[in-house]
Amino acid sequence: MPYTLSVLDQSPIAQGSTATQALMNTLDLARACDALGYERYWLAEHHASPALAGVAPEALIGPVALATKRIRVGSGGIMLPHYSPFKVAETFRMLAALAPGRIDLGVGRAPGSDQRTAFALQRDRSRLMPHDFPVGLAELSGYLDHSLPEDHAFAVLQDTLPSGGQGSPELWLLGSSPNSAHWAAERGLPYCFADFINSDGSGLARAYRHAFRPSARWPEPRVMVATWTIAAETSEEAERLAAPARMMFAHLVAGTPIAVPSVEEALAWAATNPHASRRNRRTVVGTPAEVRRGLNAVAEEYRADELMLVNILHDHGSRRRSYELVAEEYGLARVGQAA
Repeated sequence: MPYTLSVLDQSPIAQGSTATQALMNTLDLARACDALGYERYWLAEHHASPALAGVAPEALIGPVALATKRIRVGSGGIMLPHYSPFKVAETFRMLAALAPGRIDLGVGRAPGSDQRTAFALQRDRSRLMPHDFPVGLAELSGYLDHSLPEDHAFAVLQDTLPSGGQGSPELWLLGSSPNSAHWAAERGLPYCFADFINSDGSGLARAYRHAFRPSARWPEPRVMVATWTIAAETSEEAERLAAPARMMFAHLVAGTPIAVPSVEEALAWAATNPHASRRNRRTVVGTPAEVRRGLNAVAEEYRADELMLVNILHDHGSRRRSYELVAEEYGLARVGQAA
């Protein structure tokens, strides 16, 4: 395969269901994707959403890692401005001790919420926090690589981090903007671009590769692209399954967030709201063969080393089947066994 395949899970909450069931579905899907041969299983961070149960990937990674055997498990991502870099380093070094060699730490700058929720997440509500993401990223990277300079105020803390004997988690930078591409290249980090948020990112991927500065861990740039992907037995069924997410996102943009509606409710809504249901972002939707052609086009456009598939469906069985169909199309289990 010219690229590897991974999974991003936002733990969707179906209308009429609960967060508990959504998290149980996450564990079930992770076990399935582990057996199917996917490379990674990342968990998202979203706040104050009736549609998504994944508010704390750092709390969910441990259970997912223990429920699986070989797949890498990580955050897609930790929104670093909400947290102390030292606390993030401690947490993920602990997770790496729990599942040695299998933990990824994807970090991002976005709030994962609206601005009011982002403010509520601050420990200090007396003022808006300054933009210091590059400083926080450098500190976090320093803890994980044990590379903070001796005169750094917290350098002595590097020696206190939990250790499992197989080093630190794999650090990735996530983003969908020019800044994230620049910071990833500057620090010699692998870069995951959120194509499902901004599908005009191929130029940013090129800029990242061109400006990449080799680091101790990463002598070469690595690009992963997270893209919206739904597979079903027929093209028509795949389009039907895509309807709930379109309705959900339209309500989110309108400021009236909802849980993930059923296919029937979403189709009825779309019939009376034809313009509101349009989503001007890339979607790879169809039969397994059609999905593979679409993913090949994404990979070629970005020169991607890895694709991370994300979707939000109302029915967990259909969601699991989507990943099964893609895995079968690519022969992932056979590839994993051979490796």
